[in-house]
Amino acid sequence: MLKRVVVAVMVAMLLIMPLSFEKGEAMGMQDRTTWLWDTSKIMTDGTTILSFLEEKTVTKVYLQINTDIDMHYYNEFINEATAKGIQVYALDGAANWVSSDVALTQFMNWLRSYQEQATTARFSGIHLDVEPYLHSDWSKQQAQVVDAYQTLLTNAVSQAHTMQLSIEADIPFWFDEITYKGQFGKGLLADWVIQQVDSVTIMAYRDQAQNIIDIVQHEIAFAGQVGKSVVVGVETDASAEGQQISFYEDGERYMNEQLAIVQQHYAQQAGFKGIAIHHVDSWRALQP
Repeated sequence: MLKRVVVAVMVAMLLIMPLSFEKGEAMGMQDRTTWLWDTSKIMTDGTTILSFLEEKTVTKVYLQINTDIDMHYYNEFINEATAKGIQVYALDGAANWVSSDVALTQFMNWLRSYQEQATTARFSGIHLDVEPYLHSDWSKQQAQVVDAYQTLLTNAVSQAHTMQLSIEADIPFWFDEITYKGQFGKGLLADWVIQQVDSVTIMAYRDQAQNIIDIVQHEIAFAGQVGKSVVVGVETDASAEGQQISFYEDGERYMNEQLAIVQQHYAQQAGFKGIAIHHVDSWRALQP
């Protein structure tokens, strides 16, 4: 009985902790991040979105780049985010990026131009979401697609560091089951990606704390060994893959309870850098 009471008190404390941290110190210097895919909203709803992120103690937002949107909207959004202690990372990527370097080149050129023109409202880093397993050749030529993905990521890292920007990448939790062997050596793809970029966000899309803990343990341990970091991502959007994938049906309170358990479990591990919640629109619509 006493043990159950102690656990309940610990979870309750973790649930209220994010609201009490100073800016930049949420979750014990860990990240609390999210994705903003609908870039047009920075033109019409940017202030409201940033107020929501501030309320949720978000420290970093991955903002997808839409080159059709005038740069001054990015400038305004980043300025306002910075004032709230929120970093903005330039987000982009698609499975077909592994087929050609055109899309990456266009993205990097736009970002380089923006960073040069901006005076203070610059992006803090780059966040890639390429997902090569969605490429049409993945099932037939997985080794070749993996090699092309590694080439793409190597190129992206080089360009990011030339711009003096940190670079992160999304990976699924099962990349530790994918092997590679070729021009980049051999090993597990998850380990390789972790070593290349400054931080990875694992799409650990499950709605129970123990399941999340189990599927990211290899990556967090490895990241700690090589001096890198892992952010654990969860889903709030509806999923056709089953109810165990997302917190969509569960509501925010239950999600926070489960994430508090994950955070407590990994809090002392060097490779753990925080929590990411996918994504702004579905999080805002999540039931209490």
